[in-house]
Amino acid sequence: MTSTAKQSQATNLAKDSTSSHSGVFNALGAYLLWGFAPIYFKLLTEIAAGEILMHRVIWSCVFLLILVIVMKKWSQFIALCKQPKVMLNLGLSASFLAVNWFLFIWAVNNDHLLDASLGYYINPLFNVALGMIFFQEKLKRNQAIAVALAVIGVLVQLITIGSLPLISLALAGSFGIYGLLRKKLQVDSFIGLLIESLLMLPIALTYWFLFVESSTSNLLNNSSTLNFTLIMAGIVTTAPLLCFTAAAKRLTLTTLGFFQYLGPSIMFLLATFYYQETLKMAELTTFIFIWSALCIYSLDSLKQIKRKP
Repeated sequence: MTSTAKQSQATNLAKDSTSSHSGVFNALGAYLLWGFAPIYFKLLTEIAAGEILMHRVIWSCVFLLILVIVMKKWSQFIALCKQPKVMLNLGLSASFLAVNWFLFIWAVNNDHLLDASLGYYINPLFNVALGMIFFQEKLKRNQAIAVALAVIGVLVQLITIGSLPLISLALAGSFGIYGLLRKKLQVDSFIGLLIESLLMLPIALTYWFLFVESSTSNLLNNSSTLNFTLIMAGIVTTAPLLCFTAAAKRLTLTTLGFFQYLGPSIMFLLATFYYQETLKMAELTTFIFIWSALCIYSLDSLKQIKRKP
């Protein structure tokens, strides 16, 4: 190998290493922001979940619109808007995203953060089931064991408490189906989210001007601190996605998958030790089954990485 070739190889290795490190930092940023997001929504406990969701949609539109213009993706945005089938599918994904956003806000502000945490723990295993159903992905032995443990964990709560963890299942289901729809579309994440937010915007504005009767609905009557907190909903929504997209470009999806447990883990710790939510024995048992399932699932993913050349 010539010295020039060696230098070129060394340069490429250095670039890959730098890109990998950047991806790790972006992944940490994304999941840390998602994990600590409940602290932000707890600042708005006096405001109804529907009204918070309304602001989340409106200010996300503003922030994403600025990002798309700055990132020079306006032509891609216009091109997508001219495709009726894509717009229809984005409208469908937007409905699941809105449900997920609303449920998460409601759960946090009504002391169900533990349920939200459980929902996002279940989500990866729910995705495995969706992959099997819609993409004919074969369920490997360890994956089957992981999914079975998750099902047992949910059934334990059903038998012991007499009810299913509906909030957790709804959060996992809505976000899982949203991810499935977006995977099939394969559109740019920022442009896709902007279109989804714009499709929600007429409903949000109608709700604001015709149906909201709270004392905080008129921004002119609010304190500057409250208005700033409400407007920050746009940043809280899009900043983690910005980090996540940057990480996804630099890391494999399998590697990125190991970071996804960081968010619900932070939520679990916040709910248990900071917000003092009651953790019943049946709920703890469910968590143990889910954690066991995720350990098996993660170890199986790690083995797959090692087998690849």
